[in-house]
Amino acid sequence: MSQPILPGATLGVLGSGQLGRMFAIAARRMGYRVHVLSPETDTPTGQVADVEVTASYDDLDAVARFAQQVDVVTFEFENVPLTTVDVVSKYVPVRPAGRVLHTTQHRLREKGFLHENGFPVTKFHAIRDAADLDTVADELLPGVLKTAAWGYDGKGQVKVANREELRKAWTEELKQEAILEQMVPFEKEFSVVAARGLDGKVACYAPIENVHTNHILDVSVSPGRLSEKASREAIEITTEVLTKLDVVGVLCVEFFLAPGDTLLINEMAPRPHNSGHLTIDGHVTCQFEQQVRSICGLPLGSTLQMRPVAMVNLLGDVWAEGTPNWVAACEDPDVKLHLYGKHEPRKGRKMGHLAVTADTVDQAIEAARAAKAALGTKR
Repeated sequence: MSQPILPGATLGVLGSGQLGRMFAIAARRMGYRVHVLSPETDTPTGQVADVEVTASYDDLDAVARFAQQVDVVTFEFENVPLTTVDVVSKYVPVRPAGRVLHTTQHRLREKGFLHENGFPVTKFHAIRDAADLDTVADELLPGVLKTAAWGYDGKGQVKVANREELRKAWTEELKQEAILEQMVPFEKEFSVVAARGLDGKVACYAPIENVHTNHILDVSVSPGRLSEKASREAIEITTEVLTKLDVVGVLCVEFFLAPGDTLLINEMAPRPHNSGHLTIDGHVTCQFEQQVRSICGLPLGSTLQMRPVAMVNLLGDVWAEGTPNWVAACEDPDVKLHLYGKHEPRKGRKMGHLAVTADTVDQAIEAARAAKAALGTKR
């Protein structure tokens, strides 16, 4: 096993959004330096990193120079070109490895991996050209047509009720390699965030229940309101997924809970996850510290939950009437405010979140929603 990368070393991040920001905060708290590379400047991550490198991911000379200044590299979103990762890996370890990124950044490869390894997934069909539209099985309709790559937060997908809608959606809207997934009835959406270390040990957080609005995560709560059986099976499946993929780092598995406590994997993210932000305030070790620990070869931290916790996302919509009333939202002493340092609030853009711990999940949800509602009150 590789030698651990100890505090004082420099960690590199590809991508500069809020996930990188919270990773950098955790890393610096533990005594590491952080360098970040992305095409933008004064970014959420760059604001708290030691060094911000502004360069295109396709500028492989700049990528090589960046890699030579750090001791290990991770990424904070999936849409990093594999050629970029390949260049970095010539100089330092990339964790999770490029092959993990290769699998999870493409829906067909991801679903294929899950299906081939016996994991529970919705039925699906690959659509690479117009001829594939004619071979779709009847049972897959109605379904959801998604781009095979570069989609997130509901972008690049459309619901289709029949073959006519399927053909129109692919030929007029997507016009690229896609996947058709059977639409399944489900009772809840939830996620399991987990970390796997260099020694192969896996640490999972308890399942987090998620509520989406317009395909964007709105509210997350932990512990999720699931049966003991469903929670146990979700953790077992997640542990096996990380092991099969040979992940070193953090990975999130998103699930559907179908009738009869049936679990289906929706998708995976090879990084910390939006739903896991609540671990910052609700757990002994947050998902970002786990990311630091895992990629550096340190023992993983405890995933023990200290209190029930609820989190609400703050989108750019909150700024529609001007500066939100932060004072009113923070009147509740249990409310924790997290803002991501983004300069321009846009509709649908994730700008921050509020987290609240309480004695029960329901109390935490109520308090979190009340705090968000207070943001719109006049000062």
